[in-house]
Amino acid sequence: MVTEGGMYVFQLFDYYSASGMTLLWQAFWECVVVAWVYGADRFMDDVARMIGYRPFPWMKWCWSFITPCVCMGIFLFHLVNYKPLTYNNDYIYPWWGEVIGWCLALSSMLCIPVSLLYKLFRAKGSFSQRWAYLTTPIWGGHHLEYMAPDVKSLNSMSPGSEDNKVIIFESVM
Repeated sequence: MVTEGGMYVFQLFDYYSASGMTLLWQAFWECVVVAWVYGADRFMDDVARMIGYRPFPWMKWCWSFITPCVCMGIFLFHLVNYKPLTYNNDYIYPWWGEVIGWCLALSSMLCIPVSLLYKLFRAKGSFSQRWAYLTTPIWGGHHLEYMAPDVKSLNSMSPGSEDNKVIIFESVM
């Protein structure tokens, strides 16, 4: 990116892999996983444990419906109204530059669905059993529902006891 044509390469990286569609794609999947796999109620409980009070209920609707719909809507709108990349409204990138740009974008966008498919096909059992296995969160002692301040604290649990067993799991990402 420090050569004479570096600005062209930088703009390819910026347009295809660092902004716009790829970030919306990642934000969509993050909201889907947090709200529908981990669970919006569980996430609200975790946030309440961190900040000391339960967030407004509309936050759950934002995580579950509004944000994923807005992200996917903008993503699809951008795809429908796609225009080839130009530099200073003067230079139009050749077809092979567009291909490089799309390869950059897809290199980060395909990580989520490819990982999902890989895990889905590697798991054992019927499709519904594999799906349930992959989308069921693993729980530890820190995943309890929000407790009011006057309820017995989790800090009183002794480490390693059955009440406070933490399970560590491997993630592809």
